[in-house]
Amino acid sequence: MELEKKVLHSIYFVTFFLFFNLCFITEKIDLVPLIFCLSSIILIAYSNFIIRKFYPRGDKFLFLISVLLCQIGIVMIYRLDIKTKNFEIPRYALKQMTWFTIGITIFMIILFIAPKMIRISRYKYVYIFIALSLLMSTLFIGKEIKGSKNWIVIGAFSFQPSEIAKFFIILYLASALSKQINKRDIIETVVFTFFAIGFLVLEKDLGAALIFFGIYLVMLYIATSDAKYVGLGLLAFSLGGLLSYFIFNHVRIRVQIWLNPWKYKLDKGYQICQSLFAIASGGLFGRGLGLGYPYLIPLAINDFIFSAIAEEFGLIGASALIILYFLLVYRGLRTAIYSKDNFSQLVAVGISSMLAFQVFVVIGGVTKMIPMTGITLPFVSYGGSSMLLNFLSLGVLYKISEGR
Repeated sequence: MELEKKVLHSIYFVTFFLFFNLCFITEKIDLVPLIFCLSSIILIAYSNFIIRKFYPRGDKFLFLISVLLCQIGIVMIYRLDIKTKNFEIPRYALKQMTWFTIGITIFMIILFIAPKMIRISRYKYVYIFIALSLLMSTLFIGKEIKGSKNWIVIGAFSFQPSEIAKFFIILYLASALSKQINKRDIIETVVFTFFAIGFLVLEKDLGAALIFFGIYLVMLYIATSDAKYVGLGLLAFSLGGLLSYFIFNHVRIRVQIWLNPWKYKLDKGYQICQSLFAIASGGLFGRGLGLGYPYLIPLAINDFIFSAIAEEFGLIGASALIILYFLLVYRGLRTAIYSKDNFSQLVAVGISSMLAFQVFVVIGGVTKMIPMTGITLPFVSYGGSSMLLNFLSLGVLYKISEGR
């Protein structure tokens, strides 16, 4: 209890410190960040009060770590939303703040209305039907953005069905693998997962395909404790990746940029080159909030927000962010260990592995460890679909920890 209070107070301090610094990064003092700061602190404090009063048995650090990540993201999006010398209305930051508020609302709703996890374990075909329907929808009514046809646009509103499908894939796999399983059950999960990943490949959403595959492999291994499935899965992934390279020009371009971005630094490789320059210029301690040039990186508020953070907060700040993700995944896996039933355990493992793979894919991509895949950094990158899915998943994870 005392530790939770200290962590909460530290979050208040970090939130105030970061937003307060935003007030001075333009030529004239900007007081709008203080409004963001006050709104965030009130929302976090009220949410934490409800959690402690009505759901005190759950792992509160899941919530606390997540909201701290959100605050870091909103601060960085606000900073990227305005140029150093010309004040502009931070519309992206305002939208992200709105998504953050809605996300916490969804988190609370899950805590209040969600039944015990074991009660929803028998609807596996409903889950896979929803997941495949969402993934298939973009083939017919989807819009291609940034090379991937994985968006549905309705007026001014747009979302990625694959983000929502992740959650239902996890529920399906947990339901299918939580009981006494045989080879027939495993073959069934392979077939359905193959279709899901196949739709993503057709949509050129290779980052999401990689995450789906990673989630499946981890959950299958946890359910069976058989390492041969991991080996076979990695072999299939290697063959699938090789095949995709020869079939899809989009994949070949990503691999070429990954192997030698400097050759394409003025066109296709411009993003990753700017990302590497930003990370290198940040050094150990960073340039300071508002003193770098992260807006020179295209899509810095989305795919490359980690590079922007590394430039202005340095290696120390970037490492702190990675540690926060490590702690969040650790708390999720800890929840799985203490779960009372196999279904809840697998759901917790699935959500934790989803977060872990997303972080690895994003950070690996912007640092040129692996080819870029266009995935958002959980709770930090700009995006409504991602924010809502993450808080939905977080609500389920907290519900599992609360019921142990």
